[in-house]
Amino acid sequence: QVQLAETGGGLVQAGGSLELSCTASGNTFLINTMGWYRQAPGKQRELVASIALDGDQNYADFVRGRFTLSRDLAKNTMHLRMNGLKPEDTAVYYCAAVRTIEMLNPDYWGQGTQVTVFS
Repeated sequence: QVQLAETGGGLVQAGGSLELSCTASGNTFLINTMGWYRQAPGKQRELVASIALDGDQNYADFVRGRFTLSRDLAKNTMHLRMNGLKPEDTAVYYCAAVRTIEMLNPDYWGQGTQVTVFS
């Protein structure tokens, strides 16, 4: 099995920055792509960004140019740098991982971390 643990998140003013981190443990050799989803109150969970083993990255249109992913394979960690935060970015952010290349129907989930952006 694989366990994912998120850190970071918190409260930030609009225009500010935050960094989320996700550390994988357990059978990490099973993981190919890692990514972040988010879920705002009353809304469906949505994919924010993903990064594959080969470094290929994909971003949702609503964060492209503001959020940046990085991944440290040796440490089994992934970081999401979030700049230019907006109130609409407020959500619970979930780390996710899949055994395949495409971030569809994640095999593993973290517990989630709250990000709140106030204006």
